Amino acid sequence: MSRRELAAARIDPRLHEAYTRCRTLNARHGRTYFLATRLLRPHQRPAIHALYGFARYTDDLVDHPSPGDVGERLARVQAELADGLRTGRSAHPVLAALIDTTKRFGIDPAFYAAFLASMRMDLTVTGYPDRASLRRYVHGSAEVIGLQLLPVLGTVGDPAEAAPYAAALGEAFQLTNFLRDIAEDLDRGRVYLPADELRAYDVDRELLAWCRRTTRLDARVRRALADQIAFTRAVYRRARPGIAMLDPVSRPCVATAFSLYARILDRIEDHGHNVFHVRARVGGGERLALAGGAAARALWARAVG
Repeated sequence: MSRRELAAARIDPRLHEAYTRCRTLNARHGRTYFLATRLLRPHQRPAIHALYGFARYTDDLVDHPSPGDVGERLARVQAELADGLRTGRSAHPVLAALIDTTKRFGIDPAFYAAFLASMRMDLTVTGYPDRASLRRYVHGSAEVIGLQLLPVLGTVGDPAEAAPYAAALGEAFQLTNFLRDIAEDLDRGRVYLPADELRAYDVDRELLAWCRRTTRLDARVRRALADQIAFTRAVYRRARPGIAMLDPVSRPCVATAFSLYARILDRIEDHGHNVFHVRARVGGGERLALAGGAAARALWARAVG
């Protein structure tokens, strides 16, 4: 199937290995995104894999570092990317696919700079005092991802009108990740929840760490997490109208990712908000059921188109 996608997108054979590397990263680490991507036209999929591959590769440099200076490696990635965007090529497979996708779809390279800036924040910033400071991180780590995808997905009107909704959906997905991954992030010494909003429920980092050590949920933390879930659902509601602004063939893909990610919040509630005891997941059967209905809509949209 990958060969069919590469052929449909008319990818230069010299870049097949690069795109395949990105596709493998997407399939291995982004199961929800990868499943949703299967609903797109074959020629769109390699670009989605390239964008995901870059985000995953860079994020792993920070979250799962190998020996050496992570800041230096990030700087090297940024320099190699800038040089590749100028010359049109790169020896690094992930960057080679990203550079080709950027050229094909006219993606603004400033989005990559914003993303890398947020990745560098993870090297020094371990918490966020308020929503405004967290939003600065989320802009680079998530909102720009939605904006990168927009040229690949296509719109029925002015892309500028759809852009705020694409950014909001990226934010919603990231906020969902923050809630699902509180325990893992604490293990890395980070908290991606606004400290002042937690403090309103008498919750601080020490209490979160106690919950992580004991896998027990303090009632104050439960109330704070319920408030964060309510905020995140409001962001999903803000993002939803943007789906109708997309190319009809792209809508089932985004709608499926929307539904699957929003259901993670439901699973957190199903587990009594105890994200320290069990990681919230949407089951494989539920994922496939949603994708099956979306696949039918995608096929219909392609036929009509």
